[in-house]
Amino acid sequence: MAEILANPTPADIDLAKPDLVDNVKLDAWYMDDSDEDQRFPHRLEPNQPCSLETLKNLGVVYWKLDADTYETDPKLIAIRKVHKYNWTEIVNISPTTLPNYEAKLKSFYEEHIHADDEIRYILDGSGYFDVRDKEDRWIRIACFKGDMIVIPEGIYHRFSLDSDNYTKAMRLFQGEPVWTPHNRPQENHPSRVKYVERYVSASA
Repeated sequence: MAEILANPTPADIDLAKPDLVDNVKLDAWYMDDSDEDQRFPHRLEPNQPCSLETLKNLGVVYWKLDADTYETDPKLIAIRKVHKYNWTEIVNISPTTLPNYEAKLKSFYEEHIHADDEIRYILDGSGYFDVRDKEDRWIRIACFKGDMIVIPEGIYHRFSLDSDNYTKAMRLFQGEPVWTPHNRPQENHPSRVKYVERYVSASA
């Protein structure tokens, strides 16, 4: 659904700031290389957690919101104004709501990039977003009800549900929704080149 958003006020800009690292309890970890079911946690032994600071340095943005009030939440409204997320839609992903569920789940798990940021807000249920770090290692981010995450344009990533097999999420877009995955390799894609220049090469 597209909406006309008002220009953000100074209060909106302040309210829309991502959560501070010290205030966030986000569960993320480096993954093993097992080929077991993608819905398993795939933690290393011993577990190697990944901090929100590391994720921020990869371009990942995170907010914790009140999913029970998403229709009227002033913080979500402020985020949408500031970032110009004028289009939203809600999707339910489960074996009973998504045709060809197992095949679709496998397709979500193909490593890919997008030419735009991927913005997802978990309204119910849970799931995993996996992103590549600067050394090409997989980091798994567990997202639950109330978690809103931005996966930056050009980063290699993928998505999976967990063993609960259910999530309800809001997808947010700037302008008309575009969801075109470009499967790896995409080293010459303009969005990948831009990402590497901003986040990988800049820190080398």
